[in-house]
Amino acid sequence: MRRPLSSLRTKLRWGVKRPMTQRVFTCKKSVWLSATLMMFFGDVNMANSLKLADPSELAGKWQVREGSSALLQDRQPNGCLIELKLDQTLGGQLDCMVRWLGQAPSGWFPEPDGIALTNHEGSKTAFFSRQKSEFYKLTLPVGFNVSLQRAPE
Repeated sequence: MRRPLSSLRTKLRWGVKRPMTQRVFTCKKSVWLSATLMMFFGDVNMANSLKLADPSELAGKWQVREGSSALLQDRQPNGCLIELKLDQTLGGQLDCMVRWLGQAPSGWFPEPDGIALTNHEGSKTAFFSRQKSEFYKLTLPVGFNVSLQRAPE
């Protein structure tokens, strides 16, 4: 006895026997869905971990010195005191930064992972990456580091 064609289609539709192309298509869908979800949740987690600091949190007096260790800060005489102003301009001993940056910076802005210094045109000239709370480090192309640490009150 032969089965009617409609019952054979029903069995194929409900997964009793599927051709190879349908299984591959289902796997592709699940891979794309997984990848999309991982990208979405990865972006959400990254956005939460890199909080953009408010300029009022960073405004104040900062010490700029050669070297990257917070322990060496007291022993090194070759540094300067700058001020990050609330209007995102710089003040203080800016001339001493010329030896590291090649020009005196005139402005600054916060970034999610550090502080950027700008020239008079507004172009970013240096980036101090955040190492820990109130301690930032700039690695120069010549190989040494310059640190930025909040000055004691």
